[in-house]
Parts: sequence; structure tokens; C-alpha cells
Amino acid sequence: MLKELLSIFRAGEPLAEMGEKFSKMLGLTYDMTIVAGEVYFSESLQADTRTAVYKTDVKVNKLERKIRKQVIAHLSLASDRASVPYCLLLMSLVKDVERIGDYAKNLSEVRDYHPSALPDDQIVHEMREIRTEIENGFAEIASVFETSDHERAVELIREGRDLTRRCDAVVGRVARSDYSASTATCIVMGARFYKRIAAHVLNVLSSVVMPLHKLDYYDEKRLAEVMEED
Repeated sequence: MLKELLSIFRAGEPLAEMGEKFSKMLGLTYDMTIVAGEVYFSESLQADTRTAVYKTDVKVNKLERKIRKQVIAHLSLASDRASVPYCLLLMSLVKDVERIGDYAKNLSEVRDYHPSALPDDQIVHEMREIRTEIENGFAEIASVFETSDHERAVELIREGRDLTRRCDAVVGRVARSDYSASTATCIVMGARFYKRIAAHVLNVLSSVVMPLHKLDYYDEKRLAEVMEED
């Protein structure tokens, strides 16, 4: 499905323009995730840096609206109905990428609950490792998406599913800790937002290996079958 979508993007000018906008959205939300992580793990609250996240979020939202309008216009006017499923795929992917931006923005706001630096302990070290692995996986999306690299997509999906479980484990460890209320809140919210970012990154990656009608609700059983086939 994804290979066909990419070929259609390249063949027709309106669809090619939508593809370019989607790629730009992907790059902007990656940047937002990086900067939000810097804000979250900084020694002190960085208001100016967080403002940059807000400004980028506005750009992402504008691109989402433009793509949706273009898709609707294309479906209304195009005589070739063969592009319909691929337009639906694009709409699904755009929604996931926009949500990544939202969660990155939410992550940058968490430090309001804990203006001072997070503790230097094992739980926060685990959070830093989760951050690094999510950012590294996200950095590969563009190339995996562009090349329809099924094998690498499956590997990243496996890693991403493990990261979501690790985020849940952090919440459990915080519940058993003696953290102050503000520290516990900051770490738990950070773990939850990183989990949601990872989940939407997984949704985008799943477009490489899953059929269109399975994308939006993330079919764990079918995904497991696909991974076993490899």
C-alpha cells in the first residue's frame, strides 16, 4: 500500500504537493519532539525554548488543515478513483503526525509542575534512555517511509512496543517511590506523553506493513502475525 501511495505522490502534481507537505509535517514534529525533550530534562524551566515548540505546533496544524483540504478537493474533482484508498491512508497518517506534535507540546509543558531539575536517579536515567530511543527511532521514519523498508519497519515496531511497556513500568516505579507530589507528577506525565508519542510513531511505521483498513486502530494480533512472517 505504501509503495503505491508514494508512486502516486510522484506521478500527479496535486498529490505530490500533499506528499511534500506531509514530509514537512513529519520533520517539524520530529524537531518538536527533540526540543520538548530538551525542555523536559533541562536544569531549569526554559520558557523561550518552549515558545519555539508552540510556534512549530501552529505550523504543523496549518499543514494538517491544508493537506485535508487538498485531499477533499482532489477526491471531489479527480476522475481517477484509484487514488481514493491512498488519500484515505494519507489522512490517517496526517492525523497521527499531528498528534505527535500535540504530545510533544504537552511534554514541554510538564515542567510547570516541577520548575527545578529532575532528580539524578535510576528512574530518571531510564526516562532519558527512553527519550533517546524514541528520538532515534523517529529519526529513521522518513527513510523507512520513503523506501518502504518493511524489514526495518518491523524492527522499529518491535522496539517501539518495548518502549511503550517501559513507559508503563516507569509509572509503576514512581508509584512505589518516595518522590514528592510535584516530582512524581512530572515523571509520570513525562512517561505518559513519551508513550503516546511512541504509539503514534508506531502507527506511522505500521503503514509500511499493514493494510489500510487495519491502520487506525493498531491491530496488535495482525501486526504480530506480520512480524512472525519475517
